[in-house]
Amino acid sequence: MAEVSARANASTETGAAHSDRDGATGESQLPILRFLTCGSVDDGKSTLIGRLLFDCQLIHEDTLESLSVESRNFGTTGDELDLALLVDGLQAEREQGITIDVAYRYFSTPRRKFIVADTPGHEQYTRNMATGASRCDLAIILVDARKGVVTQTRRHSCIAHLLGIEHVVVAINKMDLVGFDAKRFAEIEKDYLEFAGALGIPHVTTIPMSALQGDNISQRSDQTAWYDGPTLLEKLETVDVSTAAASAPLRMPVQWICRPDLDFRGYAGTITSGSVKTGDHVVALPSARGSSVSRIVTADGDLDSATAGDAVMLTLVDEIDISRGDVVCAANDRSEVADQFAADVVWMSERPLLKGRPYLLRLGQQSTVCQISELKHKINVETLEHVASRQLELNEIGLCNLSVTKPIVFDHYEDSRESGGFILIDRLTNETVGAGMIRFSLRRAHNVHWQAVDIHKDVRSTLKHQRACCLWFTGLSGSGKSTVANLLEKRLYSQGRHTYLLDGDNVRHGLNRDLGFTDADRVENIRRVTEVARLMVDAGLITLVSFISPFRAERRFARERFEGGEFLELYVDTPIEICETRDPKGLYAKARTGDIKNFTGISSPYEPPEYPEVTLHGGSRSPEALVDDVIEYLVSNRIIDEV
Repeated sequence: MAEVSARANASTETGAAHSDRDGATGESQLPILRFLTCGSVDDGKSTLIGRLLFDCQLIHEDTLESLSVESRNFGTTGDELDLALLVDGLQAEREQGITIDVAYRYFSTPRRKFIVADTPGHEQYTRNMATGASRCDLAIILVDARKGVVTQTRRHSCIAHLLGIEHVVVAINKMDLVGFDAKRFAEIEKDYLEFAGALGIPHVTTIPMSALQGDNISQRSDQTAWYDGPTLLEKLETVDVSTAAASAPLRMPVQWICRPDLDFRGYAGTITSGSVKTGDHVVALPSARGSSVSRIVTADGDLDSATAGDAVMLTLVDEIDISRGDVVCAANDRSEVADQFAADVVWMSERPLLKGRPYLLRLGQQSTVCQISELKHKINVETLEHVASRQLELNEIGLCNLSVTKPIVFDHYEDSRESGGFILIDRLTNETVGAGMIRFSLRRAHNVHWQAVDIHKDVRSTLKHQRACCLWFTGLSGSGKSTVANLLEKRLYSQGRHTYLLDGDNVRHGLNRDLGFTDADRVENIRRVTEVARLMVDAGLITLVSFISPFRAERRFARERFEGGEFLELYVDTPIEICETRDPKGLYAKARTGDIKNFTGISSPYEPPEYPEVTLHGGSRSPEALVDDVIEYLVSNRIIDEV
């Protein structure tokens, strides 16, 4: 390992030289390039980054000594330094020889500073790649010269393009293993450029290289005399990725309202685009209330102006209502505000995206519940064909229409990553399940408005001398839901109550006759019934809903569509063994033999309620006794009067 010591000494001397040079020229003034490496597994991403750091003489002596030891323990290069270990930081990665997490590294040359994200190659970790790409200006997509362009190459290219990366370097690596064959390089280059042209990537550079041996990384290789393009480092140092963030319209998401006393109200946030100066007229969205900037406050004192990237606190001439999550915009060039829009979605969860299922959408400081109202198509990453589908699986990409429960403030993603990109979160597990890029608002969102009416729910309920509500019965098939709901409606009817019963089987003969029993169909089944039940409650009725409704997410969605106190969840808790004995149609038996697919409790899950208003023990009490329990609850909570 004599090379280690010699290289370390050179690194120390060069580091000192860099330090002197930085002091003279001001390293902080160097432009920054954020880039990522991606590709299929074992294409050499980590080795490439390690080689860049090594060739730029940016590895300290103690790091090199540690690398020497780790190369012997975990390396794959024999007696040579395994440069991939500089980046493969996780123990699991080192033992398996793969990259799992996104590893970030920072380095600089006399011409530029770099932030590099080394992202995973395995298909199941594509979500990590999307995370790394979201803040990058350039993507290095590695291709193994032996394998050529593969599915993961195309998938990463699609994601990089959707996330707004315009500059792609195709690093055709391991050229040493194909004898630096110019014909092989040309074949791969042609294959990729055809795909990139169809995808619409504007700037593509292809470079033949060997990350292991250092060919065309920082020095031009004698092995590729037929190649006259730049080395990788030359490309990284000279590529123009300047953006128009400073000249774009003002956008400042409000992160915090500062009110230390009655005489001061400031709105703190980081300016994501544009600039602002005292006296500028601004508006706060979504309220669209306007004012003028009176002060621009920072920790170092007031400023006359601020620009993109500055963290500031604005005070306004007028006291207008602004909350966390609102966006301060230029008055003459505002963001859009809508509750329906189209977006490209990259799905990151092993549980599929389902139309109609509620998710939590977060865009900047804004947060709201959303639904996929339509999956228009998904993208076949091999052919770029638009494929009809009812759901998105892990790592799939699709164009969706989304609706949110309250309007959000946004720009088109192609105009602004910060105000056009969002994430989707599973509301039960808090897992990030998707990333989205907004294309445009839907025209129907601008054309459909609430019509004011004079006769409303309270008036209708008063006329009927009752309190309108939704009694939502849930439980396994055969638990006794429909029996109890039917007996309860008869009891309420005998008391002069105005009711309506929505039963799962009956509704499937009409409103939902087009739906099957897949997870996606079950979600849509509950969504439709929820909207019908809302109309029934709005009519002043006590509405009984008897549906298996197996998923907590959909029952939670149903609850949130009603006003407080209107939705009552009644869980008919009957053991599955008893349910099977009450099965005259033999559905459970058919499900256990596989004759019926997606049967709740057997081949499809049932998620019991966690906090129902009423739990009815259907296995140990008669239906009449269970109805008594419900009546007692309704009376004690003043939903109906005692008779």
